[in-house]
Order: sequence, then structure tokens, then C-alpha cells
Amino acid sequence: MNDQIPDSVKFLHDAEMGLGAWAWGDRTFWHFGRGYGEDDIAAAFRASLDAGVTLVDTAEIYGNGRSERYLGQFIRQAGQPVQVATKFLPFPWRLSRNSVVRALRHSLERLGLERVDLYQIHWPSPIVPIETYVEGLALAVKAGLTLAVGVSNYDKQQMQRAYSVLAKYDIPLASNQVEYHLLDRRVEKNGLLERCRELGVRLIAYSPLAKGMLTGKYGPESPPPGLRAGEYGRVLKDLPSLLALMTEIGQGHGGKTPAQVALNWTICKGTLPIPGAKNAAQAAQNAGALGWRLTPEEIRALDEASDKIAKG
Repeated sequence: MNDQIPDSVKFLHDAEMGLGAWAWGDRTFWHFGRGYGEDDIAAAFRASLDAGVTLVDTAEIYGNGRSERYLGQFIRQAGQPVQVATKFLPFPWRLSRNSVVRALRHSLERLGLERVDLYQIHWPSPIVPIETYVEGLALAVKAGLTLAVGVSNYDKQQMQRAYSVLAKYDIPLASNQVEYHLLDRRVEKNGLLERCRELGVRLIAYSPLAKGMLTGKYGPESPPPGLRAGEYGRVLKDLPSLLALMTEIGQGHGGKTPAQVALNWTICKGTLPIPGAKNAAQAAQNAGALGWRLTPEEIRALDEASDKIAKG
């Protein structure tokens, strides 16, 4: 990683964990309003801040804008500094670099903020060149609408192209947000994680608990509901052995849960996990991954167990 971290991205490198707000207002995947609601996510937000987790990641598409609105509301009620990251979705009608700035202005309206700390391109577009949207990120920085900029779901080559465009403006590529956890280690195996280290780009790990699969809640006899059943069906029969190891390792650290072991593993790999939280209990559970470290031997054991069932 670069020896000198620019001030604009220092907050990302200082943070050990963030809070993912995908489930806030999302009725399609997470079924917001059934089993949890506004009071629950407000409590999750407060519990995260109390635990020192002050970076919250959202996106314009989460809950069709509801996640951003909730986050803005919670920030105003909190009365303390919060780092906000949100994302631009490359809808097919967004064809110019100016569309990035316009979308960010709409996000800022929903958030009730004058500036966010991190603005990211949510996915690479299949029709718009990477350079076009990254030029839009540069415009957003120059306009003072965001402190730092990043990408999400970019492979190694795409990330390099984004990095090179921003370098022309003397703007660092702050981050690449990708899926990374013990059941999906593709970014570790294909060299993306190492390239992030080399470029000084913070790898933000989304879904670090594999959408709940690494919490111990699900298994062959208790599959996850909805879309997750199809996504993780192939690993259910092998999951108990990995969870047993995680439980054993957690016991050696004062009774840490499998979820806390899973999150700590991503931290030990040099990434910034952003687990979601629908309520205060989940937020407190996530925070229990902070303040301690797995040993190198434990990381190796988890890697070996993960290799048998993980993607990548």
C-alpha cells in the first residue's frame, strides 16, 4: 500500500468496520416492514454509533431511496459526526459524466446533506465506458459534493482504468466495494485484493456474513428463506463443519460467535467489512468483532476449511 495516505481517504483506512444499510427500507430482498421496521433500524444505527462504528454505507437504489432518507433522518437526530458513503447506479439512460453529478445531488437531497464522504459507482455499466462515469466522479469531487470517490464490483482491470482516470486529476481512487467473506474468496484468489493493497485502494467487503449464512442461523435442516436459499443451497451440507470450526475458534477468544469470527477474519485480511444490521442486537453482535484479532494459525485453519466450499 502507498506509504502516504491522502487526507481525503484517511477516514476509510482508519475505520475497521462500517455499517451496511441495504436492508433499510428494502422490501424486495430483506422484506422491510415484516419483522423489522423504522424503530428497529434507528436502534441499529444508535447501537453502531455507541460501539464506535461511524461509517454507514447506503445507495440510491436501496429501498428506492428510502435507505438514504432514513439515514439522513437518523444523522440529524444523532447530533454527532457520521461518515456517509452512497452509490450511483448506472441505469441505461444515464449516459454522460454529468449524470453522476445529478444523481449525487439527488442523493444529497434525500440525505439532507451538503456533501458525502464517499461516492461510489455501484456497478460497471455494460454500455457506458468506465472512463465516462469516473470523469463524473472527478466532477463531483471538484464541485465539493463528495470528499472521496470509489467504485464497486469492479474487477482488477476495470479498477485500474478508474484509478488511471482519477490520477489525471490528482484524485485518489479511495475504494472498491466487492463481495468478500469465507464463502466467497474470489477477490483474494484472483489478485484483486492484492492489487488494492498495491494501489492504496481500500477494499470494502460487502455481505461479509454471506447474507446471514455465517451466523450459525442456517444449515441443512434450516435453509435461509427466499432468494438466499437458491444462492447458498450448494453449500448448506458442508456449512456445519466450517461453523463448528468458527465456534471452536470463537471459544478461544472469550466466547466470540461465528459471526464475530467471520467479521474478524475479513478485518485480518486487510479489508473493511460493512455488515448490515436490522436492529440493535445485530449491531451489537457486529461490534463484538472489534478489539481483538485472530491468530495467524486460526486464519490459516479458516482458510483451509473455507477452501473446500467457497467460491473462488
